[in-house]
Amino acid sequence: MAEEEVQVQLRVERMYLKDASFESPGSPSIFSEPFRPEIQVDINTRVNSLGDQRHEVVLSTTVTAKREENKTAYVVEAHQAGIFVVEGVDDGRLHQVLGIVCPNMLFPYAREALDNLVVKGGFPALQLAPVNFEAIYAQARQQAEEAAPKH
Repeated sequence: MAEEEVQVQLRVERMYLKDASFESPGSPSIFSEPFRPEIQVDINTRVNSLGDQRHEVVLSTTVTAKREENKTAYVVEAHQAGIFVVEGVDDGRLHQVLGIVCPNMLFPYAREALDNLVVKGGFPALQLAPVNFEAIYAQARQQAEEAAPKH
């Protein structure tokens, strides 16, 4: 008797903006100066198990724009979240789905939220480049392995 193939299913139950903030500590004087910022982007993900194969994935993105003399022009942050139902995967593969596939689905929404906040703050549109979540996931796994105590 042949083994039954288990079909992997990923369903998005809901996507939502969990938290957002914008700060412009140098306004209004910053608007009278040339604006050639140095942009720093920090991205993190967090997963909360909700039971019944449901998981909340939160993609936190913080963008800091610094102007000359290392003064902060603005800091914008968005926590874009989604509830995902993942069925038919083992634990190892589940971590990959939640750490790579789900953030890839959330990122366009986070990018839009960040851009909207920056524009409403009076600054030029923020054009964030695509993110390689597979590389970020691999790097995080490697760092976790290196930090784990050796027996």
